[in-house]
Amino acid sequence: MTIRNFYSQGGLEREEPLRRDPQWLDKIGDGEEVRVVAVWRYRNLVASLENPTARYLDLQEASVLIEQSAEPILLGRRGGAVYLSVDLSHHEEPPRLEGEFADLRQVGPVLERWEGSVLAYARGLAWWHARHRFCGVCGHPTRMEMAGHQRRCENPECGASHFPRTDPAVIMLVHDGGDRCVLGRQAAWPEGRHSTLAGFVEPGESLEEAVAREVFEEVGIRVRDVTYHSSQPWPFPSSIMLGFHARADYGPLTVDPNELESAQWFERKAILESPGDALFQLPREDSIARQLILSWLEEA
Repeated sequence: MTIRNFYSQGGLEREEPLRRDPQWLDKIGDGEEVRVVAVWRYRNLVASLENPTARYLDLQEASVLIEQSAEPILLGRRGGAVYLSVDLSHHEEPPRLEGEFADLRQVGPVLERWEGSVLAYARGLAWWHARHRFCGVCGHPTRMEMAGHQRRCENPECGASHFPRTDPAVIMLVHDGGDRCVLGRQAAWPEGRHSTLAGFVEPGESLEEAVAREVFEEVGIRVRDVTYHSSQPWPFPSSIMLGFHARADYGPLTVDPNELESAQWFERKAILESPGDALFQLPREDSIARQLILSWLEEA
């Protein structure tokens, strides 16, 4: 079975050797197609909200922006084109460019999968750079290096290197080995929205241990037979979602109100027959949570 989660499988060759060249930007452009992904306040540039396809800048369009202190980042190559990104968040208003800046979660489900991945990649790097402008070791400013894939402390007595990070989070569909699974909801979600359980991996624990701990903390049941399903980049703001199925004995749930508004066992038949209304809705179409549920429903 081929699993193609949203925001993954962008197919970019990430060009690590080119990143090491301080003059990397001068080494591209002549005779090569260059596509620049523009990001503003963590929104991506698309053709329009009515026609949400990625709107890339060419190098000539982007050069003006780059001269305005928007440092370019090398994303990689795909299909003969070089992909860069620029973060324009220092502008108080969205720059006047053809197209519109949109929240990727708003348009992601209708983009080509590889294209959504490239936009997610650019968004994730923009978030990381914005939060690492100062050294976590000594507090001095940092500068961008490695074509945007490293920051270095400018304090000569420190010089610490910092690299982009992504936060690992486990997300799991808990079932009883039969026709029931556990889904919960948070109060902030749209009415009727239910989803799988999830949580961040803590230092010193394996992924399987994180699954077991998070399930017990959120709904008070013990799991076994934890099996890996797939993963998904989730730069909202900076996670990698590690998907699992896990088995638990059917029984009462003890819901932690600090984590969830509610949680309960759902019958497979009830989920399949749900009209997707205010009483019950599946997770977002672009989420791995939805894929975890759909793959379990298809096992019957």
